[in-house]
Amino acid sequence: MSAEATNPVSAADAAVTDTTVRRRGRARIDLRRLGRAALLGATAGPAPRDRLPDAISHVAEAHRAHHPEADLAVLRRAYVLAESSHRGQFRKSGEPYITHPLAVTLILAELGAETTTLTASLLHDTVEDTEVTLDQVRREFGDEVAYLVDGVTKVEKIDYGAAAEPETFRKMLVATGNDVRVMSIKLADRLHNMRTLGVMRAEKQARIAKVTRDFLIPLAERLGVQALKTELEDLVFAILHPEEYENTRALIAENSHAGDALDAVAEQVGAVLREAGIGAEVLVRPRHFVSVHRVRLKRGELRGCDFGRLLVLVAEDADCYGVLGELHTCFTPVISEFKDFIATPKFNLYQSLHTAIAAPDGAVAEILIRTHRMHTVAEAGVVALGNPYAGQEPYAGPTPLTARPALVPGPVLTPDSGLTPDPQPEDGERVDPTRPGWLSRLLDWQQSAPDPDTFWSSLRAHLAEDDEITVFSADGSAPGTISLPAGASCVDAAYAQHGEAAHGCLGARVNGRLAPLSTVLGDGDTVQLLIAQDTVSGPSPEWLDHARTATARIAITGWLQAHPEAAAAPADVGPRPQVNVPADRRSGAVLHADLDGEPPAAVRPAGCCTPVPPDEITGFRVRGGSVTVHRAGCAAVETMRGVGREPVTVRWGDTAQCRVTLVAESFGRPHLLADLTEAIATAGAAVVAATVEPPSEQRVRHTYTLHLPDAAGLPALMRAMRDVPGVYDVNRARRRGRAEPRES
Repeated sequence: MSAEATNPVSAADAAVTDTTVRRRGRARIDLRRLGRAALLGATAGPAPRDRLPDAISHVAEAHRAHHPEADLAVLRRAYVLAESSHRGQFRKSGEPYITHPLAVTLILAELGAETTTLTASLLHDTVEDTEVTLDQVRREFGDEVAYLVDGVTKVEKIDYGAAAEPETFRKMLVATGNDVRVMSIKLADRLHNMRTLGVMRAEKQARIAKVTRDFLIPLAERLGVQALKTELEDLVFAILHPEEYENTRALIAENSHAGDALDAVAEQVGAVLREAGIGAEVLVRPRHFVSVHRVRLKRGELRGCDFGRLLVLVAEDADCYGVLGELHTCFTPVISEFKDFIATPKFNLYQSLHTAIAAPDGAVAEILIRTHRMHTVAEAGVVALGNPYAGQEPYAGPTPLTARPALVPGPVLTPDSGLTPDPQPEDGERVDPTRPGWLSRLLDWQQSAPDPDTFWSSLRAHLAEDDEITVFSADGSAPGTISLPAGASCVDAAYAQHGEAAHGCLGARVNGRLAPLSTVLGDGDTVQLLIAQDTVSGPSPEWLDHARTATARIAITGWLQAHPEAAAAPADVGPRPQVNVPADRRSGAVLHADLDGEPPAAVRPAGCCTPVPPDEITGFRVRGGSVTVHRAGCAAVETMRGVGREPVTVRWGDTAQCRVTLVAESFGRPHLLADLTEAIATAGAAVVAATVEPPSEQRVRHTYTLHLPDAAGLPALMRAMRDVPGVYDVNRARRRGRAEPRES
């Protein structure tokens, strides 16, 4: 994990930000102190056994600030091993290499990481870049430290070639599923490398910055480590968008006194809260570079209050709402800016109240209200939870890459932590707030993406999802709640809840009403998914248009690749207002084709006319060697002959069962769907798939794919459906085969 030398954000830029922070008392963990004692101590020789080496004293100081009772002896031993093993290695800047693991460890110590994480951070490059082995780390420091070091160790490029980078990320994700501290170390490692990237060639800087933007920054956001995320964003911004970065830097420098407006508002807010008897700390939080750039794009010309936000810190949750009440009483609130992330925390553990008030000059001042504990979690995310596995069973050790990662035990939360422990499932396995839905989904689908390119592109798409919603299962099946990305549809909910069984999904009820599978779900919706009991139904290619999650897309694509006859099936004529779940294209009846030479790969009924016994039929060879069977009167027969296709003699077998698609045209009325399905069941047919299209001019179109035990019963079934009040016509489905004429 080589790191470089010169910060792409210049010292002048850092001075602008640091001066502003000091002047306004910004309550943010300061991660820019690298500690030059690391460089001096690395060459000063071994320290006496009764004290820490000088090079690590600043790490110990930061660590003791969060953990006063921490045992520092293990840090000394880890430093001695790291320094001796890296001795003689230098960074491209010319500094001794030991300065890198020391800087990474300092970053984590400032965030409040516990001793085990800091120990692994000091050793995180030893197995990869020195003669130290993982077994040696395990013997000297235990299984937990060895697991963390192994989790951030890259796979060998000689073994994986071009796939080394995606496979390294896959390995880290699997390891993170068992211990989130793996990703904490990786994020701190990348932050220091990004700080010191300037000596690299421009093209390599851009490549590393793009990977950081596409993968590491979204992971930092999902783990709630805002202190790392914001600085990474600024560093990437400087490399990938130098012109916009320079414009933003100049804008901040030109408006160095614009924040006085926020200072004035902060004094007014503080006076109001003191008068109300609410103990609170009111601070000004200047926006970082990327945040200023985004606000400028959104609002155009910026005013003084736009360069930062107010942060109000209180002791208890109830005080947050007390502050909110006073602010909305004494100032003019901007209601559209109010958000309550305390009652409904974000998926990355973030809790805070967001509001905005109108300043005396008409400007809008944004305000964040939270407890001190919430602020620590907002800045440090999962790192602030300390050791999430303390007091549990002995550490299980690393999980092989090929093994499915098990759910990890949750963190031990103290009564004053500000976080509510999750309920215990019936199986005794704890729900881990450091293992949220997005991480579980990543771990699930990575097993379905063995190809590195598929994994890499899918991971990028998955991490690009900005928000998360929670929907509830209406049928009482597990899991009771389903976490999905914003914009997810019923298709995504089906695969998230039922896995491969979702291939047979027939439809859904959303908030108690029938809905197409393309329905986009909202936060808090209830979903009941209707799953076919047979094992031959499968998804339509159209489902891919509505699948947002990588889990659903990979599962659908895999099924379609394994069933090419379904992927090549013709589509309905005209636009379809929603995703429909088609039946399996095989009718259930036995078909035979008379061919000279090799037998066909498959003989299947065409979806455009769904022939069943005793229909007169004819067949045509299509791509892949299969034979598609049409009813003699189907329009596709003339089309195929028009493009020079020779018909194939086909005949029905002895079986009497069949599968057929019927379309019922009716006038809309209550209970129509129930009456139709009752008529179908009474006739002895089984519903394989059903679609109800939205009403048009009080008319409704129902499409059913049905399995009949005897094809002779089809006329009676159609009569029974026509007898249902409101139904004025029932016909066999006819669709124009658009795909088949192209298969020359």
